[in-house]
Amino acid sequence: MLRIKEILKEKKIKQSEIADAMGITQVGFNKMINGNPTAENLIKISKILDVDVRELFIPTKEDESETIYVQTENGLKPIGEIKKGSI
Repeated sequence: MLRIKEILKEKKIKQSEIADAMGITQVGFNKMINGNPTAENLIKISKILDVDVRELFIPTKEDESETIYVQTENGLKPIGEIKKGSI
């Protein structure tokens, strides 16, 4: 299932704004995202929303991890990882 509506809500962007940027009506945009959008349209939407196209399907940012380090006499030593956005 596409996350376009969720991303629009997060970014406080209206469907009509994306539709205008794509040169289509809001009704056309709504039918597209509720139907079967082409890869070309998904790429356009991702560029307009300034997200990786994968974000339209799954939240990739939450899946990314960041390494945690501690300072030792010999420099930094990795001690584990934490999921971004989990703090």
